[in-house]
Amino acid sequence: VMSNPFAHIVEPLDPQRPDHKFFNLSKLGDPRYDRLPFSIRVLLESAVRNCDEFLVKKGDVESILNWKKTQTETVEVPFRPARVILQDFTGVPAVVDFAAMRDAVKQLGGDPEKINPICPADLVIDHSIQVDFNRKRGMGMKCSSLISYLDSNTAFEVGLDVWVASLKTTDEYEINLCVTYRTDSLQKNQDLEFERNRERFEFLKWGSKAFRNMRIIPPGSGIVHQVNLEYLARVVFDQDGFYYPDSLVGTDSHTTMIDGLGVLGWGVGGIEAEAVMLGQPISMVLPEVIGYKLQGTPNKFITSTDIVLTVTKHLRQVGVVGKFVEFFGPGVAQLSIADRATIANMCPEYGATAAFFPVDDVSVQYLEQTGRDPEKLCYISQYLRAVGMYRNFSDPSQDPEFTQVLELNLCTVVPCCSGPKRPQDRVPIADMKKDFETCLGTKQGFKGFQVLPERHAISVPFQYNGEDYSLSHGSVVIAAITSCTNTSNPSVMLGAGLLAKNAVKHGLSVKPYIKTSLSPGSGVVTYYLKESGVMDYLSQLGFEVVGYGCMTCIGNSGPLPEPVVEAITQGDLVAAGVLSGNRNFEGRVHPNTRANYLASPPLVIAYAIAGSVRIDFENEPIAINPQGKEVYLRDIWPTREEIQNVERQFVIPAMFKEVYAKIENVNERWNSLKSPSDKLYTWDPKSTYIKSPPFFEGLPPQSIKDAYVLLNLGDSVTTDHISPAGNIARNRSPHYTFIFLRLTPRDFNSYGSRRGNDAVMARGTFANIRLLNKFLGKQAPSTIHLPTGETMDVSDAAEKYQKDGHPLLVLAGKEYGSGSSRDWAAKGPFLLGIKAVLAESYERIHRSNLVGMGVIPLEYLPGDTSDSLGLTGRERYTVVIPEKITPRMTVEIKLDTGKTFNVRMRFDTDVELTYFQHGGILNYMIRKMSEK
Repeated sequence: VMSNPFAHIVEPLDPQRPDHKFFNLSKLGDPRYDRLPFSIRVLLESAVRNCDEFLVKKGDVESILNWKKTQTETVEVPFRPARVILQDFTGVPAVVDFAAMRDAVKQLGGDPEKINPICPADLVIDHSIQVDFNRKRGMGMKCSSLISYLDSNTAFEVGLDVWVASLKTTDEYEINLCVTYRTDSLQKNQDLEFERNRERFEFLKWGSKAFRNMRIIPPGSGIVHQVNLEYLARVVFDQDGFYYPDSLVGTDSHTTMIDGLGVLGWGVGGIEAEAVMLGQPISMVLPEVIGYKLQGTPNKFITSTDIVLTVTKHLRQVGVVGKFVEFFGPGVAQLSIADRATIANMCPEYGATAAFFPVDDVSVQYLEQTGRDPEKLCYISQYLRAVGMYRNFSDPSQDPEFTQVLELNLCTVVPCCSGPKRPQDRVPIADMKKDFETCLGTKQGFKGFQVLPERHAISVPFQYNGEDYSLSHGSVVIAAITSCTNTSNPSVMLGAGLLAKNAVKHGLSVKPYIKTSLSPGSGVVTYYLKESGVMDYLSQLGFEVVGYGCMTCIGNSGPLPEPVVEAITQGDLVAAGVLSGNRNFEGRVHPNTRANYLASPPLVIAYAIAGSVRIDFENEPIAINPQGKEVYLRDIWPTREEIQNVERQFVIPAMFKEVYAKIENVNERWNSLKSPSDKLYTWDPKSTYIKSPPFFEGLPPQSIKDAYVLLNLGDSVTTDHISPAGNIARNRSPHYTFIFLRLTPRDFNSYGSRRGNDAVMARGTFANIRLLNKFLGKQAPSTIHLPTGETMDVSDAAEKYQKDGHPLLVLAGKEYGSGSSRDWAAKGPFLLGIKAVLAESYERIHRSNLVGMGVIPLEYLPGDTSDSLGLTGRERYTVVIPEKITPRMTVEIKLDTGKTFNVRMRFDTDVELTYFQHGGILNYMIRKMSEK
């Protein structure tokens, strides 16, 4: 501290505890501080506390204090977050990288134990569990059909109670079996999760012992962001004798959820997070801050989901990419922390870096409700008041200066969904039927399926469990209450429970072929649903607890019943999924649901009961009960007041204390896992999950000469398109035989679970069936190998190019890399030999990931596009990189046709240039650690 130029402002927070100090920012004596947005004050405190005139300089502090001027000048500042949070899909590859970096440092003659987290890291295992089992159901079928069905459907194979003794399985021998799911869906899904992922879990358990400062929350505990909100968040750190604001970065884009509690955090690529864990500050451009003023009170039928979908559409239209959004105004005081966290959670969907709600009285009340230590609550309030970071939203004199101010009156919010393919495409419930029917006939795109008019009314009959049903366009086949976005919010969860209760009392039900599920974000949710008496009603409608994890929201929706899949395929139907999630990109939720809508948990149940999204809830009954009476949604919808009364009675601190007191050791399967104790990991060459990656074998970057275009893509290509997370398609088995050896296709598991194996992930790059490649003019995970004109899988084409020594390029439109913060969406292209991407614009985290892997993010100059430049993608591209490069510099591209044009290299900071010049951030860190 004594070497810190700001040591003179250090003082005890409480004179009775002189050994607990803080940097008192008010002692800076600078009037600019009181006008800074609260989110920028967090960046300033970090810079002041960590100022060492090396990684963080006094000039950086001045740049942040002078934010009003520097926000528009692309000024780079360092930020050292207090901690890092990971989930297992991104956490496994991070631990793999750490293990491989230890090997590399040892080979360079350094001390491998220097590769160790310096910044505290928490890893929550929540992405591995799938909805393989849900509610009870049965079916009658021929024995031969049954055996065939079992062979193609893991869920039915593992979960059936079927006894067949000495029976010949021929088409002539018909047996009418009653095939039934086990009732313990939760237990069976968790058993199967461990069966599939044991090797990954053993590896993670090794990591928790081999690396210091890394805590792992076992599977079955909940969803990372909800666990963060309810348990991990400190709000104020008390460490090494100093108080300072809690802050974090995470390897999941929805890390921003914690902003709702007043903890500044956002998602970064896994590669960047690894550098932070090793003590590197984040180098960031000082952002503009959009003030979002909330006024008014929502009407009694509005949910937080309706509010966030409205905010998402508004901010996406305004354009807030790369900016902070900070909420203020009297309307904020009307929102609970769960409501604020819901709004902050979907920050990536409206494109901002962070969505900050400063701490106020409601924040502290939430900490009390969730069972936090009273002594900590005392110093949290005291510290934040002392440094001017405690907010009164009803006092306009506290309003800071913002780059721009936007407003929303909460009383104007109406019930809504978003879809059918993007989170920002909000649809008021009153317009849902009309909007879907318009989408049916509209040209293929974000709001179109291009179904011929004569096929709009098609209906496909099928049999399920011995009963006759039919599907048509818009039929709901998945209804999932899922995702931390909503399951962290007691108001919408209890609202769903009360709606279920009212529906059951009206005699309503959900068709048995609809795949219903409830996957809470923590055990606390199950606790209060049971205590309030609504769990039984949810179960009666098929919404039983199937697991604690992300599940359907990340594409772990599991298989649909085969008769349903056959009907969808036969009719080429636009079937629908409705989920309380945050992402609904094509191909993400399930391959057979082309239309997917984000909705509040009560609306998920409502659409499940209706059985279709082609319904006008205001003018049409949701269903007709067994007595022949029409029942409308308004007849069963609970009011906000009813929900709040139940919440006050049943969501209590004792629940949180009981659940979280045992969270790290309650999972007996996890406790019984065996793992090696060596500091260096012993790689198993036979492993299909964990493999030492080849990221540390690259050469320094060079100019790109005569590159072929591997893919010619359009707008809004997501990280799901680039690196899918869902199940590995069985029809891709020939491409994985050399990797999986004796594994059958049903044991392939998901791409997300295989992220510790670079061979699988390279093969899976651009393997999304909804990838639209302009070379082909249709959706397919394929491309044209330009030298031969042959159509083949993307990975096969890339392998052929690499064998012939040809560098590769990808052409893309706007918002390339939007969606999840998926480091494999950069690692995969790197392994395919892609040297650069040329796009109109990038999603922030993905651009950073590309830089971290040494892939050049090139951007068209304003006004230029591939169309305006006449690019077909069949040209060969040369990108000349000068010896001296600077942030955001312009470089020339030469085509083999003789045409030239300029583009911008999107290295936005000097630190990013340093990473690039070392061949990526991982190589940079290895060299740095070896030198030490």
